Amino acid sequence: MSMSFDQYMKDMVQPMRDELTRLGIQELRTPEEVEASLPDAKGTALVVINSVCGCAAGQCRPGVSQALQHDITPDHLYTVFAGQDKEATAKAREFFAPYPPSSPSIALMKDGELVHFIERHQVEDRSAEEIAADLTSAFERYCR
Repeated sequence: MSMSFDQYMKDMVQPMRDELTRLGIQELRTPEEVEASLPDAKGTALVVINSVCGCAAGQCRPGVSQALQHDITPDHLYTVFAGQDKEATAKAREFFAPYPPSSPSIALMKDGELVHFIERHQVEDRSAEEIAADLTSAFERYCR
């Protein structure tokens, strides 16, 4: 029995998607979903640019999970998956200027404007605990 590449990738990636969605993070899978969510989100919005790489698994997703256990968290939680939902990811990245595309990465927005950004190089060189501390500090500053 032969499996298509697309189906194989969907099966392999699903647990990586589930790691964030089970935290209550909403997936934005199309450019239209991104456009309907990010620019008009009142209050604060966390956007996780998910990835299949090891630093996403070892540091980024666990760091986000730890940060969301904090007393103060964003009003809205979103994720796009780089390399999988390409058009949605490209649309989301339009809101993250002046930062170049990188994945994984994490954006915090307030009333549709970017206020804090963690780039890939800030993920791969830090532990999940350090990423969580960075995020909770940003939550305390912008999500009150």
